[in-house]
Amino acid sequence: MTGRKFQEDPDPNLVCVKQDGDGRGNTTTQEGIVTVTRRSLIAALLVSLFSFPAFAAPIELKFGHVGAPGSLFAVSAEEFAKRANAKLGDKAKVVVFGSSQLGNDKELLQKLKLGTVDLALPSTVMSSESDLFGVFEMPYLVKDREHMKRIEQKIFWSKLEPSVEKKGLKIIAVWENGFRQITNNVRPIVTPGDLKGLKLRTPKGEWRVKMFQAYGANPSPMALSEVFTALQTGVMDGQENPLVQIYSQKFQEVQKYLSLSDHVYTPAYVTVGAKKWATLPADVRKTLEDTAKETQAYVYEQAAKFDEDLLAKMKTSGIKVNEVNKPAFVAASKPIYAEFGAKVKGGKALVDQALALAK
Repeated sequence: MTGRKFQEDPDPNLVCVKQDGDGRGNTTTQEGIVTVTRRSLIAALLVSLFSFPAFAAPIELKFGHVGAPGSLFAVSAEEFAKRANAKLGDKAKVVVFGSSQLGNDKELLQKLKLGTVDLALPSTVMSSESDLFGVFEMPYLVKDREHMKRIEQKIFWSKLEPSVEKKGLKIIAVWENGFRQITNNVRPIVTPGDLKGLKLRTPKGEWRVKMFQAYGANPSPMALSEVFTALQTGVMDGQENPLVQIYSQKFQEVQKYLSLSDHVYTPAYVTVGAKKWATLPADVRKTLEDTAKETQAYVYEQAAKFDEDLLAKMKTSGIKVNEVNKPAFVAASKPIYAEFGAKVKGGKALVDQALALAK
């Protein structure tokens, strides 16, 4: 009965192999039956599969920025990713997330520190991490890109960059945000007095706010992703940004006047979180840093082209374009320089050294 039951109602987890005494498998005696569970076979199969060498997927490096498609931030980050990925091969891959997809500037800095974002491209907001970065908020400090290159070589890497490493960040290259212009819906801005009472959006930087307060405006920091709606609804009268940001964000569609003030030149900084950066393989770090620095020439070339091309497009877009009285703005900026020199340790010496490099 036992043998009969085994044949009619076999255990579904058993596989029967008939085997004779010398292993040729041609006997029909029950004593020669060896049972092997299906679970054992599956386990053996898994062991054989995982005995082959594993091929690790490339490290994904998230690069977040606030620029819209077509902006200088976007074309710069995409060019960097293309160059870096060609060199990195299967080791790592840079993936770019623009348009504040991974957060605004302040949020991106925090995510760099936490290690949830790998690279970002902050600009003005860096003065909230280190007071020394306020030097780039001083009106009419940087004269042109050649002047900026000298400031980078003589001042930036020795004095400014180490100050953010104390905050858990590391800058691997200096790129560009650009020369900033003013737009608004009230009147053309020719002198600082024309800004009196205007509700003006600024980035989150202490000295930009102080500067426009000194000019008589009513500045309010706001994330870039919120500005279009604020201008469209009248929450803000105007804003200030480089032409490429103005155009890519389509501010000209909701603003009447563009005043070419060039009041501040803002660099942008390819930035990583120090802790996460230290965990990357040394060769990956070197490739990223070298490529970021090499990409600067491309960024400056594109920035200059944007300035020329977009001004022409602005003039045909319907927005009214005017020049400003720059000497009047320079004169009105003296109190900002004085306050920065008094408040920020080493600030006056830093400004003096930067201005001397313009000659």
